[in-house]
Amino acid sequence: MNHQQVHVAIAILYQGDKFLMQLRDNIPTIPYPGSWALFGGHIEPDETPEIAVKREILEEIGYTLPHFSEFGCYPDEKAIRHVFHAPLLVELNQLVLNEGWDMGLLTHEDIRQGHCYSQNADEVRPLGGVHQRIMLDFMKSEVQIIG
Repeated sequence: MNHQQVHVAIAILYQGDKFLMQLRDNIPTIPYPGSWALFGGHIEPDETPEIAVKREILEEIGYTLPHFSEFGCYPDEKAIRHVFHAPLLVELNQLVLNEGWDMGLLTHEDIRQGHCYSQNADEVRPLGGVHQRIMLDFMKSEVQIIG
């Protein structure tokens, strides 16, 4: 492989038995356009995944991650995804969506079905493939603390 894989840090944020996900902008040039995905983004050259995930979540939704843990690493041909998980300790209306088309708390059912309705888009939108796989793994893993 001659192209460089990008490293990204993403976070599974859970509240009770629901998961906060971002509906990505419907721009054809970005990965998973118009699809539900996990919040997060590129790791800068001087950052660890832990530093990057805190910065990205703060930038994207104005949320300061409380204690968080690593869930796993998901490499594919495009990216190496460092996945963390943390509780979402504020109400949805206290978050500010600075990036993306919409955000929402998705249920286990939404994630298993692979699609969810978006208020902002006013339609049902799919989950990004790799994001759905990560979430299914997480739901199976019993890691999360049901609050």
